[in-house]
Amino acid sequence: MKLIVITSPLFFAGEANAINMLFQEGLEILHLRKPQAPADSIQSLLNEISPIYHPRIVIHEHFDLLNHYNLKGIHLNSRNPNIPLGYQGHVSCSCHSIEEVNQRKPTCYYVFLSPIYNSISKSGYNAAFQLNDLHEAAQSGIIDEKVIALGGIDSTRLAEIKSIGFGGAALLGDIWQKQVEELPGYFQYLKQLIR
Repeated sequence: MKLIVITSPLFFAGEANAINMLFQEGLEILHLRKPQAPADSIQSLLNEISPIYHPRIVIHEHFDLLNHYNLKGIHLNSRNPNIPLGYQGHVSCSCHSIEEVNQRKPTCYYVFLSPIYNSISKSGYNAAFQLNDLHEAAQSGIIDEKVIALGGIDSTRLAEIKSIGFGGAALLGDIWQKQVEELPGYFQYLKQLIR
């Protein structure tokens, strides 16, 4: 099962250092998501992240940055729903229903399905699925290794996510509530939980 980390929507002091530490601890994929940020602010953050980790970064905004950095790929969402003309690389996508997963999965490397649980980072953003519906979707082959659970994911939820049949979990609110110096140990703990 994959563990994917999504950046905090807001920049914070020491963020690049925190991201570099997560990569050093074995983070495979980081989603760089800063919905309100201008391209130059995202560039500044990328410039502070070690270039050896750039191929593990998927961007949600300013897809033209792919021309300047050796990034993993792009993520489609309601703000940026279309693949740029001529783009042939890694594509992932946000989904908010089982039907959308079924529709989007064939054209993506993986998709996020959310919110699985009540969000940690977005107040009032509550779980949209019943557990039995998720199990049914897994039994019918819709939820599989290409579907990543998002929304309210913390260490207490990983075993259930795995048992349902998700291919991974995306972490946002839980991980960025930790102090930067706690991140390496916490990430190692999370990796042990999904083994």
